[in-house]
Amino acid sequence: MFVSQKLRKENIAEYVLYMWQVEDILRAYGCNLASLKRDYLSRFDCSEEEREDLVDWYANLIRMMTQEGCREQGHLQINKIVVDDMNELHRQLLDSNKFPFYRAEYYKVLPFIVELRKRGGDPQEHEIETCLNALYGVMMLRLQKREISPDTNHAIQEISTLIGMLSDYYHQDKTEGIDFEE
Repeated sequence: MFVSQKLRKENIAEYVLYMWQVEDILRAYGCNLASLKRDYLSRFDCSEEEREDLVDWYANLIRMMTQEGCREQGHLQINKIVVDDMNELHRQLLDSNKFPFYRAEYYKVLPFIVELRKRGGDPQEHEIETCLNALYGVMMLRLQKREISPDTNHAIQEISTLIGMLSDYYHQDKTEGIDFEE
């Protein structure tokens, strides 16, 4: 919870990836709060008040996952909305002539997006979600200590650059606004 609050303010892409990981952690514990408290949250070094806040936060996420039917797969609506907001900003940045460096990075990443979709990605998901899914997938592979090919590493570096730029613009848009007009 504390990490998510910090990430939401500082780096929206890292926030999304973190929240997807939290969803997977909850699934790994069968969305069972008692097991989560006993086997996961008990390892956190925090005060009793902070622990109660954490338990409440995780309990609310479990409740939302149950209500939204994403206990087995998929993402919470609160996370989907953030990704949709990121995609909307992505579209605005591409449609404006004021962001040539963003557009140039996008065109460097576009072949990787096309390739990811050909390899089984959802053709209905928007490009930013495809990029985030790629970043999340590689993050999971690294956690499993699995080897990542040089081609995949190159693609992930380019995708990371684009998503990093988008996250910076997202933060700027939320804090001071962005003028898309020339």
